[in-house]
Amino acid sequence: MPLTVNPLLPAHYDLLWTAAMVGVVVLGVSAFISISRRARQTPLAVSLAWIGVVLLIPVLGPLLWFAAGRRAAPSLDR
Repeated sequence: MPLTVNPLLPAHYDLLWTAAMVGVVVLGVSAFISISRRARQTPLAVSLAWIGVVLLIPVLGPLLWFAAGRRAAPSLDR
């Protein structure tokens, strides 16, 4: 009898964790896109710091960027 289903973990848990991980990846990618679009308006050090925050704190980092970073990003007069 081949084992095709994990008897210890129901299938809906697999679907739930997969959806959660896809959500985390989409949130991170959208934060990177947003940071890169603001790169011309912010100093390089600030952009790199936000990229580090997004990479090191997977869920909270992008949420912090969208909540505080986009609004607080200083604009440079060029």
